[in-house]
Amino acid sequence: MDADLTNIADRLEAIAEELADLALERLHESVRGGATEAPLDEKRVTQARRAIDKAVHILRTQAGVTGDDD
Repeated sequence: MDADLTNIADRLEAIAEELADLALERLHESVRGGATEAPLDEKRVTQARRAIDKAVHILRTQAGVTGDDD
């Protein structure tokens, strides 16, 4: 994979991980507050993380590198 694309995919993976952590934090806050449903902002953060995961997959698959062999 092109070094620039690899770098971007790596950075996107880090951002996706940050978003996953944030979503989990929002869920924990919600549960501690007594909520019975996931908060709307957690759902949006999760949706954004999934979109980034898709972008990473596209970048890595396009170059024949899936990252599945880690």
